Amino acid sequence: MAWSFDTYRLDPERFQLSCRNEPVRVEPQVLSLLIHLVRNRDHMVTKDEIIAAVWQGEAVSDASISSRIRSARQAVGDDGVRQGVIRTVHGRGFRFVPEVSNSSPAHATAEAYLPAQPDRPGGRPSIAVLPFQQLGMLPELAILGDAIPHEIIEALSRLRWLAVIARGSTFRFRKVTSDLDLVSTALAARYVLSGVIENPGRTIAVTLELTDSSSREIIWADRLAAPVDEVGDLRARIVAHLVSALEAHIPYNEARIARLSDPTGLDAWANYHIGLGHLYRFTAADNALAKRCFERAIGADPRLARAHAGLSFTSFLEAFLRLTPDPASASRDARRHAERALELDPLDPFANFTMGRTFWLSDEPDIASDWLGRATALNPNYAQGFYASAFTAMLTGNAPVSLAALDTALNLSPLDPLLYGIHGVRAQILIQQEDHEAAAGWADRAATTPGAHYLIAMIALVANGLAERHEQAARWRQMIRKLKPDATAADYFAAFPTRETKSRARIAAELRRHGF
Repeated sequence: MAWSFDTYRLDPERFQLSCRNEPVRVEPQVLSLLIHLVRNRDHMVTKDEIIAAVWQGEAVSDASISSRIRSARQAVGDDGVRQGVIRTVHGRGFRFVPEVSNSSPAHATAEAYLPAQPDRPGGRPSIAVLPFQQLGMLPELAILGDAIPHEIIEALSRLRWLAVIARGSTFRFRKVTSDLDLVSTALAARYVLSGVIENPGRTIAVTLELTDSSSREIIWADRLAAPVDEVGDLRARIVAHLVSALEAHIPYNEARIARLSDPTGLDAWANYHIGLGHLYRFTAADNALAKRCFERAIGADPRLARAHAGLSFTSFLEAFLRLTPDPASASRDARRHAERALELDPLDPFANFTMGRTFWLSDEPDIASDWLGRATALNPNYAQGFYASAFTAMLTGNAPVSLAALDTALNLSPLDPLLYGIHGVRAQILIQQEDHEAAAGWADRAATTPGAHYLIAMIALVANGLAERHEQAARWRQMIRKLKPDATAADYFAAFPTRETKSRARIAAELRRHGF
C-alpha cells in the first residue's frame, strides 16, 4: 500500500518518496522516519517510538532526532515554522498532519499480490535481499558481495508466491544491513535475507540467514564454500540451494503463523499456506483438510491462482491414490482447476506443474512432459517440476532423461515433501533396467520416507520380490494391506501406466504372486 498526500506519494514497498511523479532523494533513516510517521498518523509519535523504529532502540541524541525531522520536513516541502506536514508536540513528540489517501503500488496487478506488512499477518510474503557483508575479501572478488545477492533477487523473482523487494531499494541499506528493524520497517518486508561473504585463503565462503522480521527469529541458515577458481559453480549452487530452501521454509513458517491467528480472520494467502501444509502429508484426511483450506482461500480471493492450483493437486491425489469411489470425476476436477489457475496466472510454475500432472491421469505422458518442461523453464530451480519430469520420462522408458532429472531434483531439494516419489521413480527405472537389487534398496528408502503412500509400498514389494528378498517383500505386503486393504494391481498400473512392456510384465507377475 502506498500513501498520497498533497503532491507527494510515499511507497514503503519501493522505499521511495516522489513529488509529482519525480523521485525525491532522501537518506534511508529520513525515509524510514517519514514512513513511520505516516503509518502512525492517527496518533502522536513519541521520541522513544522514533528511536525504536529508526535506530532500533540504540541511544541517540536529541540533536540526531532533530536533524532527521528537519531533513524529513525539507523532503516534503515543510519547515519548522509552518509545520504543515510534520507538527511538533512540544516536549512530547511529533504528528503527521495532512490528509492521506491509500493507493496500490504502481506495479501491482491485483490486491492479492500486495506484500504483507511485517507487523500484520496475511498477504503474500515479502522478502528483502540485502548486499552481503564482506570480510577480508580480495579487491578483485569484492564485487561478489553485490553480484550474488543480485542473482538471488533475479531467481526469487520467478517465484509467483513471494514478493521480492527490488535491488534499487534493498541495496540502499549497504551500510545498515545489521539494523533489521530499520530494513523491515522501511521496506515492509516480512522476511530479510542477509549474508556474509569471506575469502579465507584460496576459498570463498558465504553464510546465509533468513530472518522473520516480525519475530526476529532465524528460520533458516546455511554456509556454502568452494575454492576461488570454482566461484562460478559456487554462485549457481548458492542460488539453487537458496531458492529450494525458501520454497520449503517460508510456506512452513507462514502456515505456523496462520495457525496461531484467529481462524475467522485468515486471508486468502494464510489459508493457502495452511492448505499446502496439509497437502504434503498425503493422507486422505489431510487431503480433505487441504481442499477446504484452498476453497476458503478462493472464497476470500477468487483470483488467487495458487489456490486453484492447490485444488487441482488435491483432486489429482484423489484420483491417483484412489481416495474417491469416482476417480474419473476427480481427474476432470484436477484438469478444470489447473486450467483456471493457468487462466489467472499462466507464468506460475506451480500452475503449470499441476496441469502437467493431470495428463498422467489420462495416460498422455508426451503432453505432460510439455507442461512440466514449461514449469521448470519458468523456474529452473523448481525441484518438484524436475521430479515430475523424471516420472513422465520413466513412463515412456527414457531412463537417461529420468535419471538426470531425478539427480537435479534431489540436488535442489534433498528434503523435499515429494522425496518418497523421487526415490520411488528411481526404483522403477532400476526395475526397467533389471537391476533389481539396487531397485530394492531405493524402493525401501522411498517407502520409509515420510509421506509415502501405499503405491510406494507396492513398488517396494515388487522390487524386493524381484530381488528375491522374500521376507522384506512379505513385510511390504502386510504394510500395503494395512494402508489400503482393497489395493489391486489395477491401482498400481493406473498410477504408473509404464509403456516399457518387459518390466510391466515382470511387475504384474510379481503382484499376482503376492495376491494383488
